[in-house]
Amino acid sequence: MDAKNLNSGPISVLITESQFAQRFREYLERERILDVCHRMQKLLDGTVALPVLGEKLTEQHLQELRESLPPESTCTLTWVQNPVPSKAAQVQSPAWKLCRELQRLVSDSGGRWSDELEDDLPRSWQRHGDLVLLSEDSFRAALWKELGPELWETVASALGARRIAKRGRISPDGVRSPTVTLLLGQDGWVEHVDNGIRYTFDVTRCMFSPGNITEKLRVASLPCAGEVLVDLYAGIGYFTVPYLVHAGAAFVHACDWNPHAVEALRKNLELNGVQDRCQIHQGDNRQLELQDVANRVNLGLLPSSEEAWPIACQLLRKGTGGILHIHQNVESFPAKAHLHSGHLEEQQLQQCPEQAVSNRQEDRMGQRNRRSPKDADIMDSVRETQAAATRAEWQRWAETTGARIRVLLQQLHGKPWRTNILHIEPVKSYAPHVYHIVLDLECRPHS
Repeated sequence: MDAKNLNSGPISVLITESQFAQRFREYLERERILDVCHRMQKLLDGTVALPVLGEKLTEQHLQELRESLPPESTCTLTWVQNPVPSKAAQVQSPAWKLCRELQRLVSDSGGRWSDELEDDLPRSWQRHGDLVLLSEDSFRAALWKELGPELWETVASALGARRIAKRGRISPDGVRSPTVTLLLGQDGWVEHVDNGIRYTFDVTRCMFSPGNITEKLRVASLPCAGEVLVDLYAGIGYFTVPYLVHAGAAFVHACDWNPHAVEALRKNLELNGVQDRCQIHQGDNRQLELQDVANRVNLGLLPSSEEAWPIACQLLRKGTGGILHIHQNVESFPAKAHLHSGHLEEQQLQQCPEQAVSNRQEDRMGQRNRRSPKDADIMDSVRETQAAATRAEWQRWAETTGARIRVLLQQLHGKPWRTNILHIEPVKSYAPHVYHIVLDLECRPHS
């Protein structure tokens, strides 16, 4: 198995211009937040992606880096799905160790190693403390079942874990319960740290999305001092806790109808010392009796929170209004381009234009470097066209949403309101041609 093609899942990266890459690297090394297990990568637009330890990176780090740059310079936090391991990491990467140990286990058990088994190994996983959560598309071959508990003990040893779980499809039960099977260990409770905030939850019962780290960092930097906020889909506190700990919200009403998420939310509020500034409302948020209380309402449900827009309008203070943070999966269908050397790769077209990151391995990078200037110009033109078309689709959705919210507010209060698009934040590519974005929509009554 080629170690270069193995990774431990998506990683966080900082994007900046090439002339600032060394400055960033020195700062990240000094702060001990540079991810030394992965390589820096030069992107197609000439910028550089520096791998960072997302769990240690804080908003203060980002602010200090941005302040060290000239105006209009780039300092963007995003993540890549298929990072390139550093040379040191390639020597004995966890994935390489896993393959080697499983080959030995199969051989000792009288079996025969095959391409089918190798293809069935996980290419990525999530790590939560001493628990490793495997993807659903791994260990499906019939031979694995014959190996019994020793299989999962071997996997845990190779990956440096004590507990192993495997993810299935999200359950269509209305609360997005994960179907996770614990394969080794006594329970699924884990602890995760993001931006100095501690989260604990049961991976077999609650969702946790590492791809939302950029939005959690952004929420942490919002000016919420003295404000009352309602989080209509609080979950385990992904956004509730950053609003309280870092953004300075005076009080948060947190809503969720998943009892397991509510249990974790209570623990997380206590872990971070903010339980006295939050009231939990368990149940269907459409039946929430609160009204006229919120400076901000967070609507963090995918693919859409549309069914909660009426209650969100009811929650805003009728005298002054407030801000809605509306999460949505927005589809766009940019035209595919063709180069003289062949089709432009589909995955490149699918990446978020505001956070486009090269995820290719070294051999493909070499092929790009050998392309002619004309091909490079064509690729740049295609990417710019795609980015513009996608941003236009986001803007159209935001304008339509603003108009619908105005109608809801006028129907509720019997007088006209105005809405203003403050910001559209791309969070991540959710699926081919589908982007998770957040609309910051200011809503005010006409004076």
